[in-house]
Amino acid sequence: MSQKSNSNDSLVISYLGLRKAVGVIGLALPFALAIGKILFDGGGLQSSMSSYYHTNTRNLFVGSLCAIAVFLMSYWGYDRKDNIAAKIASIFAIGVAFFPTYPEVGATSADALTARIHFISAAGFFLTLAFFSLFLFRKSDPKKPPTPQKRKRNLVYMVCGLTMLASIALIGILAMLPWDHPIKRFKPVFWLESLAVVAFGVSWLTKGEAILED
Repeated sequence: MSQKSNSNDSLVISYLGLRKAVGVIGLALPFALAIGKILFDGGGLQSSMSSYYHTNTRNLFVGSLCAIAVFLMSYWGYDRKDNIAAKIASIFAIGVAFFPTYPEVGATSADALTARIHFISAAGFFLTLAFFSLFLFRKSDPKKPPTPQKRKRNLVYMVCGLTMLASIALIGILAMLPWDHPIKRFKPVFWLESLAVVAFGVSWLTKGEAILED
């Protein structure tokens, strides 16, 4: 009995470790892409995180998304909604990784279809992750009152989910502006995508009990 209990405890610890690992990837990815581009290619920021696919940090971008996708595909939550949402998010992550956005220089009409799939996948990915934060992560056992730490974690999930939704909405508004609008000189899409990814990372780190652990 004790051996079985220890085995189950190890599985729980491993599972929490995977959640933390995914959170760390999300938290570190924007910084790793920006710094890697400066080190290997030179120059400043790209217009979006997705544009780093067309730089020497491509493998970092694709590899990080694939790692997240593999975890999400193997993720089993508390009920069917968790499992379905994880599988959907995994498929969207693969779409973001393998269907690149337009290159910043030399885009052709052949890039249009893959870019469209990329944009749909990116929006779907963030929306699904926001659903995790706003609804799935905030659920509690109805038979037990939430602990003070759980209430704090729920606040973190709420802030992270709303941050992702606000970032997506603002990116959509920016997409309607002319390509030469003055605000685009400041790379707002990159900053908003980075904010959404960091919010995703914080949310999953919290779920992995790296933050506000009971």
